[in-house]
Formats: sequence, structure tokens, C-alpha cells
Amino acid sequence: MKKLAVYSLFVAALALAATIVRDAPAADLVVPHDPSALDTPMLVSNACSKCHGATGLSVSPIFPNLAGQQASYIDGALKLFRQRGRGDPHARAFMWGIARGLSDDQIAALAQYFASQTPMRGAASGNPGLAEKGKSIYENGVPDHGVIACMVCHGPNAEGQADNAFPRLAGQHRDYLALQLHYFHDLLRENEVMQGVAASVTDDEVAAVAEYLSSK
Repeated sequence: MKKLAVYSLFVAALALAATIVRDAPAADLVVPHDPSALDTPMLVSNACSKCHGATGLSVSPIFPNLAGQQASYIDGALKLFRQRGRGDPHARAFMWGIARGLSDDQIAALAQYFASQTPMRGAASGNPGLAEKGKSIYENGVPDHGVIACMVCHGPNAEGQADNAFPRLAGQHRDYLALQLHYFHDLLRENEVMQGVAASVTDDEVAAVAEYLSSK
């Protein structure tokens, strides 16, 4: 319980820090207004790698790993950032400015680049009991709360679904996953299905699912 409490406080601190920038204007462009002169490697080096790493393995647990992510999900997310259709604190602070100068072709190329990279392999959980609880929630949902199984959308191995642009969750940072679920719960990130799911889960269940997925 003590470890879970410390973890919950850490996630809450991350959420609070991100919320500070929620109402800030979009970040300045990292790429030029006419980025057509920049090819994919240059875009990755000049913009993406600062947070997500050169091969999509991020530099901080509050930034998602992109290596092996579904290309359709990355493509859709970048277009949402470009049109300011996703308004959670991290989107506003980091991605609005970066994405707004990108063309459709550049977005498609970046999506394919990161999707082709070797995904992160999760490390063994330091809390096997919590991870096992998360596995049960992922595979079976929480019937008492009316929460559907995560695997229905994200796949049996949390690999995501390309056809429906559902993201890969396996090997993702535990703290990033928990933070996004808090965003959905607080209606800071738009997605009707995920807002409905997150509205019903407890902090302990969020921690469990994040622990399990980060270990895959």
C-alpha cells in the first residue's frame, strides 16, 4: 500500500505539472512554416527526438514511446494536433506548435518511420501482484463498474489495431499511461469511449493497468 501511495502521489504531481500549462498558448514552431525542405530524418532529429528519442524510445516517462506504434494511430494523432483537435495539457504545450507546420505527406512519413522501429520491451514488474491485477482488468474489464476489457480495442497483446487506429499500449511508460487515464477521467483529453471508461475506474485500477502494460 505504501508503494502504491507513493506512486499515486508521483502521478498526481505529474498531472499537476502538466495542468499548469493547460491554458498556455500553443508552443512555438519547432519546424519552419514551410517545412517541405525537411525530409523525415531531419524532422525526427530537429523536432521529434527531443522528447521521443531518435528511434521512438522516449527520453522521459511523461512522453510516450513511439517505436512500433500503429502508423494509423500516429497519423491520426498528428493531424489532431495540427488542427488543435486534441486539447490535453501536453498536446497544447508540446504538440500543437510542432504539428501545425507539417504536411499530410510528412505526417504519413513520420508515422511509417516510427511504426517501423523496434518497440520497447517491457521490464519485469517490481510489483507482480499489482501487474497481475492489471492483467485481469485488461483482459476482463471491471464488470462491477461497467468497464469493458481493454483488449477489446487494444488487442490481446496490447499491440493495438491498425484498421481502427487503436494505439499500441504494450511496453509504454507506466507513468505516461496513468497520466493519460487521469486526463480522460478529468475530461482534459477528448475521446468519448476512453472518457467513459476512465470515469468508472479507481486510482488503484489505473495503477494496476499501467503496471501491467508497462511490463509487456
